[in-house]
Amino acid sequence: MTPVASENAAVTAVAGETEAVTAVEAEAVAASVNAPAVTTAPVAGPASQLLTRVLSALLREDVVGLRTRGTLVHHPDGPWLRLPAVDGDDALLLPVTEDGFQHAYAARLPLLVRESDGTHLTTSDTVLAALRALAEPVDRDGFDAFAEECGQTLATMQLHEATGQEVADGLTELYGPDLADWTGLRGGLAYETLAARLDHPVYPTARGRSGLDESQLRGYAPEFHPNFALHWLALPRESVTVAGELPDGWPTPSGLGLADLDRTHVALPVHPLTVGEPLDAALREAGLADRAVLADRVYLDVVPTLSMRTVAPAAAPSLHLKLPLATATLGLRNKRSIKPGTLVDGAAGQRLLAAVIEREPRFKGRVLHADETVYAHAGHELLAVLCRRYPADLDDCVVVPMAALLAEAPGGGLVVDHLADRFHGGDPIALLDAVLTPLFDWQTTLFGYGIALESHQQNVSLVFGPEPGDLRLLLKDNDGPRINRTRLAATLGEGEGEGEGEGEGEGGGTWGFDDARTFGPDDRAVADVFTTITLHLCAGAYAFGLARHGRAPLPELLSLVRDRLAEAVDRLGGDAAAVLRERVLNAPELPVKAMVTAGTLLSKERSGAADINKHYTTGPNYLLLEGGSA
Repeated sequence: MTPVASENAAVTAVAGETEAVTAVEAEAVAASVNAPAVTTAPVAGPASQLLTRVLSALLREDVVGLRTRGTLVHHPDGPWLRLPAVDGDDALLLPVTEDGFQHAYAARLPLLVRESDGTHLTTSDTVLAALRALAEPVDRDGFDAFAEECGQTLATMQLHEATGQEVADGLTELYGPDLADWTGLRGGLAYETLAARLDHPVYPTARGRSGLDESQLRGYAPEFHPNFALHWLALPRESVTVAGELPDGWPTPSGLGLADLDRTHVALPVHPLTVGEPLDAALREAGLADRAVLADRVYLDVVPTLSMRTVAPAAAPSLHLKLPLATATLGLRNKRSIKPGTLVDGAAGQRLLAAVIEREPRFKGRVLHADETVYAHAGHELLAVLCRRYPADLDDCVVVPMAALLAEAPGGGLVVDHLADRFHGGDPIALLDAVLTPLFDWQTTLFGYGIALESHQQNVSLVFGPEPGDLRLLLKDNDGPRINRTRLAATLGEGEGEGEGEGEGEGGGTWGFDDARTFGPDDRAVADVFTTITLHLCAGAYAFGLARHGRAPLPELLSLVRDRLAEAVDRLGGDAAAVLRERVLNAPELPVKAMVTAGTLLSKERSGAADINKHYTTGPNYLLLEGGSA
C-alpha cells in the first residue's frame, strides 16, 4: 500500500507528487476491510459544513498521523484515506477528494468510518473522540478543548443561518439596497458585517468565540451590526502610559461623573464584555484595584468591526478604538487581549513602512496606512486602547475589507460581483486582476527590504474611487511582521530603538520594536509570512474561491495569480527576487499555517510553536503550472 506521506515528507501536490495506488493494492485493501457503505452524505447544513472543514484541517496538519501514516485506498465512490490501527485501536477511514490549496487532499464527506464494524462518525464530538483515543495522553485535553470550540462554532453558524435575512434587511435599511452606495468608512462597517458571516479560508472554527453566548453575540459581534456604548475606567495618571495625543473629545473623569478625579486620573475605554470579573482580575493583577474607578456613566456609541475587539464610533468612523476582550478566536490560545508590546510594535511598524514609502514614492497615495501611533495602556493586557486613525478623504470612496469579497451580499450574489458591476464592467476576474497588481507590487517591494507584514484579508481594505478605475490599498495592524535584519540594514541602514521597546535587531537596529521575534538573520521567516499571508490568504484563496463559485476555471485563475506575482518579482530584481522565485514561485511545496495544532490542540511546549500564528506545516504549490497541482 502507498502511504499518503512518509514520516519525513508530506504530500505536496494533488497529482504528480503522490504515487498512485494500484488496482491490485486497492482490491486487496477493499477485500480486507469493511468497505464504507455510503457514497453520498449531506453537506449543506452548518454541522456538515463544519465537520468537513474540521476534517480537512486535521488532515492538513497531520493530527494523530493522518498525513504521515494514512494510506490511500479506492472504493467505487472515490478515494478514501485509511488510518491504520495502533495498539488495538480501530482503523479509521476518511473519504477524501483532491484539493490543492493548502493540502493535496481535503475531506470529501463529513464523516469518519470505523473499519471493523462500519460505524459512521458524523459529528465533531464523535470524530474528535475517536482521534483523541489515538493521541498521546498529554495531548488529549486539547482534543476536548477543540470539541468545545467546534460546539461553539456550530451554535454560531446556526445562529448566522437563522438571522441571515434579518441582518441583510437591517443593512439595507441603514445603508441602502445598492452596495455601491455603501461609501466611506461608515459603509465599510457594513461590509465588515458581511465578512464576519463568512468562514476563514484556513481555520475551520473561525466563527466561534470562546465563552460568548447568543445574547452576547447579538449585542456585540460584528455579524449582527449592533450599536452599543463603551464603559470607562479612571486610572491613576502615573499608572498609564500614553503615546501621542488622545483624540479630540476624549472624556475627562468629570465628564463621566467622576469630578474629583480630573487632576489625578485619566480615563480609558472598556469594552462591555470586559467589565466584571475579567476587569476586576486585571486590576488586581496590575495592583490598581484600590485606585481605579469604573464610571457609572457610559459614553460613546460604537459599532464593532470585523475583529470585534475593534470598534468605531458611530458618529466618527474614521477613528477606530481597539479594546482588549477576554475571549479568543482562531484557537483558544489566540486571546483577544492587547499586550502593551503589540502597541509599541504597531507604531514601530508604521514608522518602518513610512521609511520605505519615502524611498519608494510610487506608493504614495496608492498604499494608504491607518495611523497607529496613538495608544494608552496601564501595563496589563486588559487595560489598553489603540486609537487608530484612518485617512480623512475617503467619504466618496467604497472601502471594502478583502475578507468581504466572497461574502454573500443582501439580495443575492457575492460582494465581489456587485463591486465588479460598479467598477470593472461586471467582470470579477478583472477586479481580482486589478487588486493583485498593486498588492504584489507592494509586498514584493517590502520583501526587498527584508519585510513581510501580517497584512491578511482582514487587515487589507480595497478603496474604490472616487474616479472610475481608481483602486488603492488601505492597510492596518502593523505589529507582528517578520524582518530579515541583514537585508533591512543593507537597504534602510541601522534603525535606532524608539518608544518603549528594547527589542534587539542585532545588525539591523530595533526600529523601536518590542518583540524580539520580529527580527531574524535571513529570509526564512520573512518568506513564510509572505507566502502564508500575502499569497495564500490575499491571492490563492480568491483563485480557489472564485473557481468554487463558478466565476472562472481554476487553471485560469491560478495562472493569473502566478503571472501577476512573477511580474512583481521581475520588477523587484536582484537577490530578493531570486529568493522569491526559489521559495515561492518554483518551490515544490509551500508553508501552510498549522493553526489548529498551535492554537488549541497542543501546548506550545508540545507543538514547538514560538508564535501560534506563525507555526507551519507544508502544502502543494498551486503556482506550479506544469507537473504540479494547478
